[in-house]
Amino acid sequence: MLAGQAHAESTAAELIGQEKRALQNMKEDRLASLLKPGAGKFAYSRQWVDAQKAVKGDAEWRCLSEALYFEARGESVKGQFAVGEVILNRVDNPNYPNTVCGVINQGTGRKYACQFTYTCDGHKEVIGEPRAFERVGKIAKLLISGAPRQLTDGATHYHTRAVNPRWARIFPRTATIGVHHFYRQPTRLSQN
Repeated sequence: MLAGQAHAESTAAELIGQEKRALQNMKEDRLASLLKPGAGKFAYSRQWVDAQKAVKGDAEWRCLSEALYFEARGESVKGQFAVGEVILNRVDNPNYPNTVCGVINQGTGRKYACQFTYTCDGHKEVIGEPRAFERVGKIAKLLISGAPRQLTDGATHYHTRAVNPRWARIFPRTATIGVHHFYRQPTRLSQN
């Protein structure tokens, strides 16, 4: 009984340590936005997003806007928010780069060995639908500004229903929105 209790305490300490590292890596404005009263007064609808004023932003905004455009412009607004959640969940996770651009471009340069296919498929990225880009730009700004991430239950991965990657068999599925399945990377615990 004592050995089991010691293992449980060790496991709990490891999980608490991971949570502390994630909170320490979280940007201060993101953390503040989560605690702000009224955070989350928005709708996952095209009409609501289209009614928001057009936005521009910094390099992080541009990276997220492009990722949403090339990865999810055909999805519903809810699906676009969900893809954005995955990217920002990775930014907050100590296992990934701590910037939006770093997460999106991880592995770029090796054909089909990147995290987001559009960055390494060999095709030139051309924004041919300016209205769609304006919409995802608004979504990117909302997400970077601290919109709640409540759609994917902490997902760090996704794929379309058209494919079945090996990792999807071991990662817990957290949501299905539109044509994407969302997954959370399993927590690795040390073994004795």
